[in-house]
Amino acid sequence: MQKRISILSVAALAAVLLFSSCKSKKENKQGRYIPETAGVVLHVNGESLNSKLSWEDIKQNEWFKDAYADSTKSAFAKTILDNPENSGVNMKGDIIIFMVKDSTGNYSAVEGAISDEAKFKKMLAETNKTGKETAKDGYTYYTDDKGSVAYNKERFVATMSNGDYDKYFDVPNPEVFDTTSPAKVVRDMRMVTEQILALKEEKSLGKNEKFSALMSEKGDAHFWFNAQYLASDMNLGGMAAMANLSKLYDGAITTGTLNFDNGKINVDAKSYGGKEMTELYKKYNGGNFNKEMIKNIPSQNLAGVFTFNFKPEGVKEFLKILNMDGLVNLGAGQVGFNLDDFIKANKGDILFAATDIKKDSSGFGTDAKFIFATTIGDKAAFTKLIDAAKKVGAPMLGGNAMAEKIAFNTSDKYFVLSNDKATTETYIAGTAKSNFSFLDKIADGSFGGYVNFQYIIGATKPSATADSNAVASYNATLKMWDDMIISGGNFKNGAISQHWEINLLDKNTNSLKQLNSYAGIMAAIEKKKTTAMNMKWEDEDVVAEKLAPSKGVQ
Repeated sequence: MQKRISILSVAALAAVLLFSSCKSKKENKQGRYIPETAGVVLHVNGESLNSKLSWEDIKQNEWFKDAYADSTKSAFAKTILDNPENSGVNMKGDIIIFMVKDSTGNYSAVEGAISDEAKFKKMLAETNKTGKETAKDGYTYYTDDKGSVAYNKERFVATMSNGDYDKYFDVPNPEVFDTTSPAKVVRDMRMVTEQILALKEEKSLGKNEKFSALMSEKGDAHFWFNAQYLASDMNLGGMAAMANLSKLYDGAITTGTLNFDNGKINVDAKSYGGKEMTELYKKYNGGNFNKEMIKNIPSQNLAGVFTFNFKPEGVKEFLKILNMDGLVNLGAGQVGFNLDDFIKANKGDILFAATDIKKDSSGFGTDAKFIFATTIGDKAAFTKLIDAAKKVGAPMLGGNAMAEKIAFNTSDKYFVLSNDKATTETYIAGTAKSNFSFLDKIADGSFGGYVNFQYIIGATKPSATADSNAVASYNATLKMWDDMIISGGNFKNGAISQHWEINLLDKNTNSLKQLNSYAGIMAAIEKKKTTAMNMKWEDEDVVAEKLAPSKGVQ
């Protein structure tokens, strides 16, 4: 009997742990008072950011010193600049900013924790003399004609109208856009704030599995974009209404986690879609991008490259979802091919690259070599695409300088187009065999990219006659940025993942501290430029005054 009770106890405990585990994955505390209809959300991890960049570091910045020296700043404002904790806000807690858009416009909100209620109350009174204070359900409300703040000893919610309107496009063609505009509605921001505090949990992002997954990722900040709610009042008419464009944004959510690590800024993002788009991604997700195509680039002076792999048949299914396959086939047929020809012609690899940046003949602008390359599935079918492109492009490019520079060629494997004939021919020959060091850093996935900031900045060095401020700005930028690596495209858990890594030259200092220092240097340079410009204008005014005829002289 005792053994049976023991077994039942263990089973019950396991069930509780399992339930708790499942619950923790589906719920989060940060989204509890964010409406599920929020289009944009930014979550800032105050504790993490404060550990990487102190307020004392910020106070050494040139832009901060200028703000502090501003004579229009009140004494109380300067106490906040001295120490943000004087605002009563817990700067080491979570700060959440979000925007909600609907048929009458949009509003923004900020939520956070309070460390000192009395200080927070004083801040509101000092910074807004017109606000009216009321109380309800344990919260004090401070409201004016632009927004409302509700707070208690633990937390605050501040809301502000961003302008309430219905019409985003004022165009005369009703067949393209629905231009009907109902009467303007002015929000009661006090009511909006109350509604946020009374929000039912099931109507918030606190119960949203995708948002919970985002909040479970370790990061200095998190962002959330919900395209469905951002595009909620788009009233497209005419031919645009014939296409199922809503399929592009229904259920379309992008989430991301941002980390300021030593020597780099890391962004990990996920893209979700609605039911049909998710099935499309799942079925037609591309394989790994073709690294050999990058190795074929015939120059070590690489400014940037982006390449991806796709399944050509997925394009046709995508157009079907949008109800545009018939229209596209009709248009393609007029120039000699159809969607089946497109699928047959393409193997599914595409590359864009830029190399060899140099000053142009004017000395002010820059030139570069550009490459577009794609793999060929069936050469006869691809020839149809080339002939169609010639037919469409000839009227636009015929006889101009751009057309004379464009060179393209095909082999059994590739179609290559460039603004440099030698580049086209060398790429087609496949003799370059370039071994770029960044290739090992790009994770396998359906797309990958690289941007060489050091090369791009170095290739745009100021001329010998450039002023000292331009040289100082160039040197600071050159010492700051290294390169950027992009990878992703893998489909997992209903989302397409992607990773962005922005690398800095200093590998030993956290990137947030470096950004703060760089901003200070650039602010000091901008201040010198403004001072020099003002002095120049003053000198010109003095000269003009001396040259002007005296008053009263005929």
